[in-house]
Amino acid sequence: MNNLEELKEQIIKNVEQLNEEVVIELAKKALEVGIEPLSLLEIINEGMNKVGILYEKKDYYIADLIMAGIIFKEVLALDKMTMHFQNEYSKKVGKVVLGTVQGDIHDIGKDIFKGMLETNGFKVIDLGVDVSKESFTKVIIENTPDIVALSGVLTYTIEPMKEIVDNLVEAGIRDQVKVIIGANHITKDTCKYIGADGFANDASAGTKICLEWMNEQGVVDDEKSSIR
Repeated sequence: MNNLEELKEQIIKNVEQLNEEVVIELAKKALEVGIEPLSLLEIINEGMNKVGILYEKKDYYIADLIMAGIIFKEVLALDKMTMHFQNEYSKKVGKVVLGTVQGDIHDIGKDIFKGMLETNGFKVIDLGVDVSKESFTKVIIENTPDIVALSGVLTYTIEPMKEIVDNLVEAGIRDQVKVIIGANHITKDTCKYIGADGFANDASAGTKICLEWMNEQGVVDDEKSSIR
């Protein structure tokens, strides 16, 4: 195994184990030896996915998810990461209105998705958590985004998601935006029931979908995308 591959595996392992200080030092080393910021982001995300699996198995708790989110944000805040993304994406590729739907106050998955969207050149309007259909619709009308992203960790958020999409139909603006929904419990059938255009069970997959939608409009440069 070469040194870069070993470094990658060490980063993934330490993200999974929530070793905050070790991850930051390894991330700095990765950038110093030439790993691109976008590639580093994907490596961190692999570790985040492993944390999510441990949470689903009930080996990790909500506090562990919060710590994983903190680690992700700290890597994004490294000087070489912020410098790269500020220079690389001075022109935004698209606008996303994002929020956790009414009845749910979980924001970790939403925040990770927001970070990945922003590092891929999107402008993100984050409405926070427990957001009503009326608030979503109002902000969408005022800001004319390309994409609306609905997050919800709890299974009963399916209905609030559907109500938001239905409200966009009633307001006559549904055909003006793409709607993506994100949560571990979402399936193809659930997505169809809600009336969304797409769904994702993790931030990386969701970002890829958003980039593909913008690419269809001729906006995204595939060479600059962090998602392959």
